[in-house]
Amino acid sequence: MPRRRHDRRTLERAITLRWPTTRSTAREPAIREDLAPSPHKSGSTQGFYLSPRPDGFVLHMNASAAHLVDMRAHVLKTVTSAGGTEELADAARLVASELVGNAVRLCGPHAPVVVLLAHTEQDVVVQVHDPEPAALPCRSTEPPDNPRANTGRGLWILDTLAPGWTVTPTPLGKQITCTLPRH
Repeated sequence: MPRRRHDRRTLERAITLRWPTTRSTAREPAIREDLAPSPHKSGSTQGFYLSPRPDGFVLHMNASAAHLVDMRAHVLKTVTSAGGTEELADAARLVASELVGNAVRLCGPHAPVVVLLAHTEQDVVVQVHDPEPAALPCRSTEPPDNPRANTGRGLWILDTLAPGWTVTPTPLGKQITCTLPRH
């Protein structure tokens, strides 16, 4: 299936429809006040194990709202600390959020997922591994800016921010890899 490119305006409309804004911009979901990022002094807490690497990090986590907030904060910090622009960091954070959100919808709350973030001089790679090998991404027939659609915008977002993303079956599930160019 060919990848579709969409202009930034269509993407921003789709994101706004997906996540109503409260204490956020139209580019990110609203963050509940009671789910502020928590510090991980040793790199791990129950259900959240962060392993920093020279080129990024590997995170093993049980997907939950609190862990998603922490993961998003680590993506943002890692990309900007590596010299990435704020726009690139926001894009990487959005891609990682979409992929983990899809894993939760497919596998249920507290699904075990692995998030890998790696950066080079040319790009940022976001990989998410979930335990459901049979449930492959499926495009909605609805346009991304359809206000009546409740789901189906995530793949449009991936197509726009990380064209050429891939899905690889693994012995333990599947891995989705997205490469975001640094421009």
